[in-house]
Amino acid sequence: MLRVITANVNGIRSAAKKGFFSWLSKQNADVICLQETRCQESLRTDPQFFPQHYHTYFFDAEKKGYSGVALYTKTKPTAIHQGLGWGIADTEGRYLQADFGPLSVASLYLPSGTSGEGRQDVKYEFMQKYDERLAAHKNDGRQYILCGDWNIAHKEIDIKNWRTNQKTSGFLPEERAWLDKVLGPLEFIDAFRALNKESEQYTWWSQRSRAREKNVGWRIDYQIVSQNIGDTIRAASIYKDEFFSDHAPLIVDYDLNIA
Repeated sequence: MLRVITANVNGIRSAAKKGFFSWLSKQNADVICLQETRCQESLRTDPQFFPQHYHTYFFDAEKKGYSGVALYTKTKPTAIHQGLGWGIADTEGRYLQADFGPLSVASLYLPSGTSGEGRQDVKYEFMQKYDERLAAHKNDGRQYILCGDWNIAHKEIDIKNWRTNQKTSGFLPEERAWLDKVLGPLEFIDAFRALNKESEQYTWWSQRSRAREKNVGWRIDYQIVSQNIGDTIRAASIYKDEFFSDHAPLIVDYDLNIA
């Protein structure tokens, strides 16, 4: 069995202080995908950032204290790929992929458009370019587990206040239609929803108005997998007993073996 965990840590140093690595050490995960590490190499001095028995890989943004992704893997990858070959995917440290033979596991941090129209345009550009990459993945014969903060709630069931957020970045019609394509014609599968159809299953909560306490959240963190491993998904859960950041870790078990 292959256990994959994805988590937006909203600052790896902050998450560490809140007990994230203590929790992680008990999860027996094979691959761990982190987003928004916000910690350049010179600041990664805490031994917690390099868990025992894991190979560790980071891809930082050029801007200090911003974005960044990481991968921890029990099995040494056959290859590591940093970035996607364009603009902010690379300069903002938004994509890191580990290959294990025919299987690729990636940590993805899709841009947010909440800060203004300019960043929403950047988000749309990223989506368009990544769409082309996903189309290539569909036909290349490899297996994919694409983990991370996709910054889009797909369906009404995936956001508490969907009626009032239809003009909000992260739930715009164009964004949701793009995920329709990813999970439709491109034939990728939302691993969590493959097993859990229940409402109020959120992975992110605003830090305002006691949103987490009231469970007024969004499901924007995913493990999106290629169709050729869709039938290997065995368990999926969102960990909410402890709070390490404004996001919750998503845990998925697959009937796969990379050892």
